[in-house]
Amino acid sequence: MRIIFENWSVNSERHTTILIQFGKHLKHLREAKGLSQEALANDAELSISQISRIERGVITSSLSQLISISKSLGIPLKTLFDFLK
Repeated sequence: MRIIFENWSVNSERHTTILIQFGKHLKHLREAKGLSQEALANDAELSISQISRIERGVITSSLSQLISISKSLGIPLKTLFDFLK
């Protein structure tokens, strides 16, 4: 199975790996700010379970969700993607 992610063509295993890496990075950023999942979820107007699933790499996020998360963390949106370096 092949998944198109923006202009990248990646297989589902690679896609899953990226989601997991993103989730770990988000968790690190959240913890560095001293926030619980609940606090981040409330401020970003998302459910706690959504934050949990994003951090575990179980679900993808929309751009609007990522913007809300970055604003809640007080970081530029691009910082969420620093794990790709």
